[in-house]
Amino acid sequence: MEDLVNSLASFWRGRRVFITGHTGFKGGWLALWLARCGAQVRGYALDPPTEPNLFTLARVGNVVDDIRGDILDRPALEAAMTAFAPEVVFHMAAQPLVRRSYADPLGTWMTNAMGTAYVLEAVRNTPSVRAVVCVTTDKCYENHERNEPYRESDALGGHDPYSSSKACAEIISAAFRSSFFQVGEHRVALATARAGNVIGGGDWSEDRLVPDLIRGFYASQPVLIRNPQAIRPWQHVLEPLHGYVLLAEQLLAGRCASAFNFGPGEDDAWTVERVVTFLAEAWGNGATWTRDAAAGVHEASILRLDASKARDELHWHSRLEIESALQWTVDWYRAWQKVADLQKETYAQIAAYEQLVTARQRASL
Repeated sequence: MEDLVNSLASFWRGRRVFITGHTGFKGGWLALWLARCGAQVRGYALDPPTEPNLFTLARVGNVVDDIRGDILDRPALEAAMTAFAPEVVFHMAAQPLVRRSYADPLGTWMTNAMGTAYVLEAVRNTPSVRAVVCVTTDKCYENHERNEPYRESDALGGHDPYSSSKACAEIISAAFRSSFFQVGEHRVALATARAGNVIGGGDWSEDRLVPDLIRGFYASQPVLIRNPQAIRPWQHVLEPLHGYVLLAEQLLAGRCASAFNFGPGEDDAWTVERVVTFLAEAWGNGATWTRDAAAGVHEASILRLDASKARDELHWHSRLEIESALQWTVDWYRAWQKVADLQKETYAQIAAYEQLVTARQRASL
């Protein structure tokens, strides 16, 4: 059986890949991983959204063709895509924050809904493209605060502007697939990817649990936690990225042009309180947290994903248990605190994940 690193390298070496949002957290990890596999990667995105940021610290710009631009700038987007002539497009650029969407609802809808339409129209005008993975979110479902995990066939919706904008992105993607990208009738295969709450080193976004904790731990200050009993499908960033890559490989073979959930097993759907307590203990040095009594905007209390479709059709499994995912996250930020080489640290975690996947695949035979 071929190990994961060799199978990725043999498939992706020399392939031309266009990533929107490569200056962000997930986009940066994906760009580094694909470049490590030998792909020729062009990224198109705005400047990194935070300071510090993964893009700068891990020197993502050293291994990809870095183009700065807004996905709402149609001429610039199309020029960047058509000139590069990619075979695969990963659309990851977004306004990704629930609470920010309340402050800027129109900007959120424009970026996440119309921005998706602009990217897919650019694809339609780029003859080289054969596969598109459009990344949305687990929050695209009409959430009834139920314990049952959501399946890809469940209704789309969204209480807040962010969630509704991602539901719109799903609908827009489905319309492009039905109208322009029918498998067997058109050169492009299009799928959407809905991932759970992603954690890992290099995220400094506002109003996200792990970055908020790291900022507080680093400053030796108690961290205010809004919804300690909320349940989320936590997973390390490499888990859904592995799913996106497997999905793109299937799309290039003319299969799996539909929506896919990527989430952890039931045992890894922890409460916020449990995650925070684990991270505080792993960080040490007296790291503490306290509940935020202030009333906030609406956020879902329960959210679970059913990823059986990805397991059945892509042979994708969540491999990294939540305890390990949280420890890897702490290790990355500790490396940052020590001013280590963070590109090397990121590559080391990618290599460790590849080895883990390979070992568990072999054990299952």
